[in-house]
Amino acid sequence: MAQTVLHTANTRGAADHGWLKSFHSFSFAGYYNPERINFGALRVLNDDFVTGGMGFGEHPHDNMEIISIPLEGALQHKDSLGTTATIKSGEIQVMSAGTGVYHSEYNPDAANPAKFLQIWVFPNKRNVDPRYDQITIDATTRNEFVQILSPNADDAGVWIYQDAWFNMARFDAATAKTYSLHKEGNGAYIFVLKGSIKVDGQDVDTRDGFGIWDTDKFEIIANTDAEFLIMEVPMKF
Repeated sequence: MAQTVLHTANTRGAADHGWLKSFHSFSFAGYYNPERINFGALRVLNDDFVTGGMGFGEHPHDNMEIISIPLEGALQHKDSLGTTATIKSGEIQVMSAGTGVYHSEYNPDAANPAKFLQIWVFPNKRNVDPRYDQITIDATTRNEFVQILSPNADDAGVWIYQDAWFNMARFDAATAKTYSLHKEGNGAYIFVLKGSIKVDGQDVDTRDGFGIWDTDKFEIIANTDAEFLIMEVPMKF
């Protein structure tokens, strides 16, 4: 029988630094909840709002797969690999920190906030050479699961060092589809960006997170027009 967990939006950790407002689905920085450290290999899911003209100064990472998905606005990225890039809504960025990398992220639009998801996934290979990539993702397809990340460099989306698959979906109300997990032992964490869906019979609303594991598939039904992200990751790693 499938195991599940629901994290409603109002139970997330929250931080307000003035220039940055961040909501944490899992323990992060000043927010610590021993029951919400991670979901399998998914370690961080932050829902960030960065004031115009502000950003994160240069800081280090190592041995983590770091994924950024802008929801509104843009972020300018610079790193110790020599990368200078701007990512905007409709794109996804990945950085394999590996042996170590420094980077900074800055909202270049002084007038408008940038909103993005910051996601960390534990890798299945340590101390790899750091790498950076970004691509445009399909923002037009409706009522389908659109793969935006996988373990395979030649597959749709970006790739990471982990047996993980991410799919973005935009469902019209009453759309129903079954999601089949790619690998035995994986689970899926679904984060709703807009609207309301039902996952395995559980209502999951805007900015709620819902985890499901010990199953090979589950049904998603859109209660309303909805947009959501499915993050499939190993539960043991």
